[in-house]
Amino acid sequence: MIVCAATNNAGKLKELRRILTRCGHEVKSLRELGVTLDPEETGTTFAENAKIKAEAFCKATGLPTVADDSGLCVDALNGAPGVYSARYAGEHGNDAANNEKLMAEMQNVPVGQRAAKFVSAVCLILPDGRELVVTGECPGSVALTPAACPAAAWYPTRHTAPMPSWPMPKKTPSATAAAPWKSWKPSSPHFWANEPQRKTE
Repeated sequence: MIVCAATNNAGKLKELRRILTRCGHEVKSLRELGVTLDPEETGTTFAENAKIKAEAFCKATGLPTVADDSGLCVDALNGAPGVYSARYAGEHGNDAANNEKLMAEMQNVPVGQRAAKFVSAVCLILPDGRELVVTGECPGSVALTPAACPAAAWYPTRHTAPMPSWPMPKKTPSATAAAPWKSWKPSSPHFWANEPQRKTE
């Protein structure tokens, strides 16, 4: 089956292809499909935003569509930046500014109170309206400095560093969320909506 990957992020596209091709599906990017739609993410949860994107691109392409929404949730900040992670400092996608703001807000928070988690919700919608939403999490702590754990785009703040209690995860939150899809078949009715949202940790 051909599946639309509703993302312009090369890393996410690669990951979705790796997961879904193992299920026997062919994944098409937005570029390959010639789609330039940019739906407004108005949800208050990762699951809601993932569904907004999946619905919009499913309607635009007429194909089964998978979309995700993810971000960092910090306990000391009452769950912020949450769904606003990508634009935490104001400009969408400015990871350096996002990190700088987070470090500033966490500068007086002691090590034992820096718990955080990276959350990813993944939504799959079929043209006939069936849908599935799953959520994955990677718990850990905010680093004392961005340079404490050399990695790209927000990851310095997602790991406990220099302490080794939270090494770079072997499986990303998106992959964790999509784990149930390894055996997914569109003919499996128990796998679809009207069931509670699945959560994999």
